[in-house]
Amino acid sequence: MPAPTRRFMIFRGLVGGAAAAIASATTWVRPAEAAENTGDTGEAAGPILAKTSSIPVGGGRIIKGTWVVTQPRKGTFRAFSAKCTHQGCPVSTIRGGTIDCACHGSKFRIADGSVARGPAKRPLARKKIRISKGVIRLS
Repeated sequence: MPAPTRRFMIFRGLVGGAAAAIASATTWVRPAEAAENTGDTGEAAGPILAKTSSIPVGGGRIIKGTWVVTQPRKGTFRAFSAKCTHQGCPVSTIRGGTIDCACHGSKFRIADGSVARGPAKRPLARKKIRISKGVIRLS
């Protein structure tokens, strides 16, 4: 049998190293154990948007320029994208029962995100939320 070439030895070393890396990775990644150790129930929790106490009845708040959280009636909360459906500008204010875009004047109702005044033709994208212990989270 001929002596192994340098190229063969390098290839064998790379394959062996890759196999060792994969084997060691599988020993540290054990999702079932991670969930047990952290006390995670397996229920994915979305990011916190706001506390319920910070959202005024009949109004709302723009959160991080990305989401709008409203409380059209006491105890009823809604969340929407803060991106206007007309040309993608961020909405800028919430007043008089509407979420307003300063770019071209579109207005959306706080109760359901529907268009109250154009030029936008589509409602704001609604986001699913979960409320627990006075905290509003994305679902």
